[in-house]
Amino acid sequence: MADNKTVVILGGSLGGLHVAHALLKKHQQYPNLRNTHFYWNIASVRAIIPGQIPDQKMLRELSEALQPYPSNMYELVIGEAISSDFTAKTVKVQLSNSAADAQTREIVYDHLVLATGARYTNDTPWKANSDYQSLINLLYETASRVEKAGHIIVAGAGATGVEVAGELGYEYGKTKTITLLASGQHVLPGEQESLSTATENELKKLNVTVQKGARVKDVARSADDKYTIQLENGQNLECNLYLPTQGMVPNSDYVDRKHLDPKTKTVLVDEFLHVTGVPGNNVWAVGDIVSKPRAGFMITQKQASSVAKNVELSLLQGKEPAPAKGPPVDILACAVGRGRGVGRMGSIRLPSFGVWLAKGRTLGMQLVDQYISGSIA
Repeated sequence: MADNKTVVILGGSLGGLHVAHALLKKHQQYPNLRNTHFYWNIASVRAIIPGQIPDQKMLRELSEALQPYPSNMYELVIGEAISSDFTAKTVKVQLSNSAADAQTREIVYDHLVLATGARYTNDTPWKANSDYQSLINLLYETASRVEKAGHIIVAGAGATGVEVAGELGYEYGKTKTITLLASGQHVLPGEQESLSTATENELKKLNVTVQKGARVKDVARSADDKYTIQLENGQNLECNLYLPTQGMVPNSDYVDRKHLDPKTKTVLVDEFLHVTGVPGNNVWAVGDIVSKPRAGFMITQKQASSVAKNVELSLLQGKEPAPAKGPPVDILACAVGRGRGVGRMGSIRLPSFGVWLAKGRTLGMQLVDQYISGSIA
C-alpha cells in the first residue's frame, strides 16, 4: 500500500526529527523536507554565558542524523516553506542552497507533517530564527555582549525569561545588575501563585531584581550600544544589554489562514493531530506550531510519537488513526541558574533539587545524541 508514497516533513527540530526517525527506522521509504541543522534551543538560555555550552554540541547537522538510512529512501531539502495547497497536496519551498537563494521548488506529498515550530519576533537565540551561520553568529555576539554588560535587563517573565535571568544571576549576580521585567504582577503568568512566589524567591537568591507591572512599550538603542526602555507606565529604564523573551509566534505563514487560530496563528488540529478542514485527513501538525495544550518539550515529544504512529496506520495499514496521547500529567520544569529550579507535576509543587536534577543540571544536552542517532524515537 505504501509503495512510492511520499511523506513530507516540514521542520527539522524536536518534532520533525522525531517523526522522521520513527518512520525511516521502520520502513525506510519516506522523503523528508527540513532545514540544515538540529538546534537544541532548550540550552540557549545557558549558551549565552561564555564558555558554558559549545555551539557544536547544541547544533548538529541533520545529514548526520540521516546518514544511517539508505540515501534512496529520503531527501533532505534545505529551504523554507512559503506556501501550501492542501487540496493539490503540494508545498512550495524557497531553496536556501541555491546561488542567489531565489529558486523555488514545488513538492508533492501523500502525507504532510507540519513541524516548523515557532520564532521570536526579536533578534534573540531562544529559537532558530535564521540560517545556521547567522544563528552561530548571534550566539557568539550575545555571549560577548553579556560578558561586557554591566546592567542587563531581561523582558518577559515567562519560563524562558525566568531561565535567562536565572542563568545570568547565577553567573553574574554578584558583579552585574540583572533585572527581570514582568508585565503583570507575577512571574510565570498563568501558573499558581505559590509557584510564582517560589520562582521570585529563587531569583532573589541569585540577586536578580524582579520588576512587576513593567510592560515594555518601546526600546531605543544608541550608537554607543546603550538601551533606553520605555515602559507603558511612563517609566524609562537604561541598561547595557536588553534581552527580550516575549513575542514568540508560530511559523505558520505558509498555511492558509482558514486552518489557523485567528488570534494566535497556531494550526488548528483535532484529537488525532490532523489539521482541521483538510480533505483526506493527510496533513498533521506537532509542536509549537500547534501549542496545544501549550508549547513544551514533553508535549512535542508525545505529539511526534503519535503522529508517526498515525501516519504508519493510515499510509501502510489502511487503518484509522488513534487519538494523540499527551504526557500522563502536565509537568512544568523551569531551571533557575545552574543550581536550582522550580516546577510542578500537575498541581503538585516539585522540590528545587528535583527540578535541577531533571532539567537544570544539563538542560537536556544528553538527549541531543539520542535525537541524532534516532534512539529517541
